[in-house]
Amino acid sequence: MAMFGNRRREGSHKKLDRFIGFLHLYFLPSYAPPPPSKMTQQLGQAHTPAALFCLHILLALLAAADLGNLEPPSAPTLEPILVEVERSGRVVTVSKDGTGNFQTITDAVNSIPSGNTARTVIKIGPGVYREKILVDQSRPYVTFYGQPGAMPTISFDGTASRYGTANSATVAVESHYFVACNVIFENTAPMPGDGVEGAQAVAMRISGDMAAFYNCKFHGYQDTLCDDTGRHFFKDCFIRGTVDFIFGNGRSIYQNCEIESVADNIGYITAQARSNPSDKSGFSFIHCNITGTGDAFLSRAWREMSRVVFSYTHMGRLIDPRGWDNKGIAGRNRTVFFGEYKCLGPGAVTEGRVSYARLLTDRQARPFLTMNFIQAQSWLLPPPTV
Repeated sequence: MAMFGNRRREGSHKKLDRFIGFLHLYFLPSYAPPPPSKMTQQLGQAHTPAALFCLHILLALLAAADLGNLEPPSAPTLEPILVEVERSGRVVTVSKDGTGNFQTITDAVNSIPSGNTARTVIKIGPGVYREKILVDQSRPYVTFYGQPGAMPTISFDGTASRYGTANSATVAVESHYFVACNVIFENTAPMPGDGVEGAQAVAMRISGDMAAFYNCKFHGYQDTLCDDTGRHFFKDCFIRGTVDFIFGNGRSIYQNCEIESVADNIGYITAQARSNPSDKSGFSFIHCNITGTGDAFLSRAWREMSRVVFSYTHMGRLIDPRGWDNKGIAGRNRTVFFGEYKCLGPGAVTEGRVSYARLLTDRQARPFLTMNFIQAQSWLLPPPTV
């Protein structure tokens, strides 16, 4: 997808520039990093589970050239337990034709012992897997991995009327340290009509802490992605829906993601559930691209202290000039944190924005433009190459 913002000079000295940028990022905290470069697709393409722990510094180094206006962690210090977990990793394969270790993803997940202490990469072959999957709390350190050119699709049609919203998810992850790379998650329940009850249909629910999604796609309509709770990182992902299709109380960064609203009439992209001033949760969108149809709002105030920020994001014409919605509760105008910073496109024109929309200063935006927002220095690793 296209990158936005002023591009840093790319010439014969670009390697030196990037190295200097790295030094600035780690030794001069006030330095504002450059916009994204063409290295976006190169983040962390060189590790296996057994050597994953060795590449934490590589993540930081690549971040200097790749994260753009998103600053890397202030001091990469991987948790000691995670180092050992990654050192002892293993790979299991899933293939619909029977050539893998398993024919279903569910069986592969269930093969992981309770209390798992080793990174387990489930390499999923191409095809559509009609399954409803739970990765429960007892199975941390799980990776779903598909090939970039033949991404597997995990598909189901659960709805809130049958399962409840949270349990309607095609894939629900309740364990910590989950990673997904090159996987499509979809809920095929039909688009609900206006006023239909129980039509929420989640494709992915991430309730575990310290999770990362790389080059994944999330397809659905209402409540597509339940970013439920915990610290999460979404990079180079595609998210499609109609109403509240990124929702929950997660503390998450979305970098270089395409967000497509396919509502016929009014759509709402996010619904963030922060309700306490001491809660550090919130959604930060950086260098994203908003496309689609209908008349879409960036967010609506699901809870009284919802916190959502869009930075350096291209907004299409579908964005309603008002930008944000208080869900009809005027008191939330004073308590929500709905921010925009240096966004582009016809939908980013701020004339007509609601009074409680915040056009952030550099200082106000800075906390949402650093990987420290999700405390990534202790847990975030680049995706595997299997």
